[in-house]
Amino acid sequence: MSMQARGTFDVHLEPQFQDATEGSTLGRMAIAKRFAGELSATSTGEMLSASNDAGSAVYVAIERVTGTLGGRSGSFVLVHQGTMTPTTQSLTITVAPNSGTDELVGITGGMAITITNGQHFYDFTYTLNSPDEK
Repeated sequence: MSMQARGTFDVHLEPQFQDATEGSTLGRMAIAKRFAGELSATSTGEMLSASNDAGSAVYVAIERVTGTLGGRSGSFVLVHQGTMTPTTQSLTITVAPNSGTDELVGITGGMAITITNGQHFYDFTYTLNSPDEK
């Protein structure tokens, strides 16, 4: 049965590498987040990005989330894939298969992110085994 977790998060991106040549920019950033709400957690990860002078960009990221979700503690890995053009954008964030630990073993799902007035919000749809199933 799918469950929903909603809340806010703060994100800190620290540039690690940037190369701007021939009309495009490649970059790598360290990610640190703090989630509040039904997911009470922190995360760390890495993001790779590319953008161009035409206003398009792509990014991929991997982050390990550690904390409490629905009263159960552990960690899991989120995988991001985003694409943006001047007129469209697409973002997919999924739980990496078999990445759940401790009480979050078996977690699957996906996350949507919205930003309103500079505040980041998450909407996480996930499935977990009952505590006695592993």
